[in-house]
Amino acid sequence: MLERVAVLSDIHGVLPALEAVLDEPEVRAADRVVLTGDITAGPQPAQVLDLLTALGDRIAWVSGNADRELLEYRRGQRDTIPDAIAPWAAEQLRTDHLELLARLPQSLSLSLQGMGRVLFCHATPRDDEEVVLVDSRLDRWQEVFSELDTNIRTVVLGHTHMPFVRLVHGRLVINPGSVGMPYGRIGAHWALLGPGVELRTTNFDIEAAINQVTQDSSYPEITQWADYFLRAQATDADALAAFGPRDGRSDTR
Repeated sequence: MLERVAVLSDIHGVLPALEAVLDEPEVRAADRVVLTGDITAGPQPAQVLDLLTALGDRIAWVSGNADRELLEYRRGQRDTIPDAIAPWAAEQLRTDHLELLARLPQSLSLSLQGMGRVLFCHATPRDDEEVVLVDSRLDRWQEVFSELDTNIRTVVLGHTHMPFVRLVHGRLVINPGSVGMPYGRIGAHWALLGPGVELRTTNFDIEAAINQVTQDSSYPEITQWADYFLRAQATDADALAAFGPRDGRSDTR
């Protein structure tokens, strides 16, 4: 049984943010580092994958919708991706990167001291694009968890880039926020699990990171991309307004 797990979600190909989190003492000391998806779709996708694969078995991987979309694009299974940077990011990946993404599971469970069996996924256990939010209604949560084993009492997910911890019908739900594309406030957001839960923020030199990403990435709109996302110009209110209609809250059933 593991004692400590660090959870990193929604890295989105931002190498300096990832490096800053991996350098945290608690992350270096963790028994496992779990990635809950959307690892690659961003300005430095190959560099991020190379750094993570070099860490070997310390990393536990889960696929996100953006990772799946990059793979589908490269395989000719789709012509477009909604995220503007994603088609460019897909073209940066080598064959070994694509093979890695193809092997990633949609979810995984680990036994963690003080928390029992914990399920890790990207959006929800049943779908990598479904939206649930900190203020989603209880029957929505019951719906998306309907197929879960009753002995899973903690679920860790990402997708919406906003950190929260809440109880849902006795289950603890944790979103660590985003490492590379934070909404609401700057910094790289992640979580430390075992025996409790800590939502963490790693602060790093944003100006230096923007310069590094801008110089390292050949994405044509990289200056605007880095300025917008590394400075967290999308607020939590913006994100909730955008995501809210997708959690079924307007459904009157």
